Amino acid sequence: MDVREITSGLAFPEGPVALPDGSVLVTEIKRGTLTRVDPDGRKTVVAETRGGPNGAAIGPDGAVYVCNNGGFEWHDAGGLDIPGNQPADYIGGRIQRVDLATGKVTDLYTECDGRPLRGPNDIVFDATGGFWFTDFGKTRERDRDRTGVFYARPDGSSIREVIFPLDGPNGIGLSPDQKRLYVAETFSGRLWAWDIAAPGEIPRPAMPMGNGGTLVVGLPGMQLFDSLAVDGEGNVCVATLVNGGITVVSPDGARVEHVAMPDFMTTNICFGGPGLRTAYITLSATGRLVAVDWPRPGLKLSF
Repeated sequence: MDVREITSGLAFPEGPVALPDGSVLVTEIKRGTLTRVDPDGRKTVVAETRGGPNGAAIGPDGAVYVCNNGGFEWHDAGGLDIPGNQPADYIGGRIQRVDLATGKVTDLYTECDGRPLRGPNDIVFDATGGFWFTDFGKTRERDRDRTGVFYARPDGSSIREVIFPLDGPNGIGLSPDQKRLYVAETFSGRLWAWDIAAPGEIPRPAMPMGNGGTLVVGLPGMQLFDSLAVDGEGNVCVATLVNGGITVVSPDGARVEHVAMPDFMTTNICFGGPGLRTAYITLSATGRLVAVDWPRPGLKLSF
């Protein structure tokens, strides 16, 4: 598969959002910015979010909603950027709204039911205008946070924890009919699914243990799941760390395909271009945004 570099020199890019004009928004976690990348590779800072801007999505009002993980310690591994533990200048987790026209950043949510958000990671909007997001949590020298999945409204009126607990919940997405929610766990290399009863609601599990989800697939060996996107046929395309690439999982988990990428920290994917046949992929350790002609069209997002 031909991998085309659009730009380099990004400070740990994530959260790609393909725009109608052919440009792509990315977050730069290490730099603390939301950045626009033009088709010719030119980079323009749209907003300075501080902390660690991670997943991003366009909302019903045309603004960009950003999961800010609060920041990382950073390590240089032979010229590669590697995120680490919770830093001394950690600003706390938050969901932010960014006005694309002005660059104004508004902190929308910083807590839920009195509990601070720790490390919001990835986000997806449903057709009603609400959004699901994961909280990956933060890691420290001897412990890490226990976190889950939340559902909120973009006007700041409502946030609730829907799924708890999960072990490093990262990528999140919806099936084409929006009746199923997918979440990738990083440390376990597992992809989970839940049936959606109503916007922001899943049936309660019969047994008071586990997370109530259905295990779609668990990868063998040292393969860690990051963010994800769903294609038009309902396959879940999960960015995969260590075994760098995109793991494509059929809705029933029966088919698993790995598309290798030239970066062991392949962190995210989105679809854009004519017919949504271009996959834009963030190669974070090497600071690149690349494009690939995908064999199937992507799933059109709600906004």
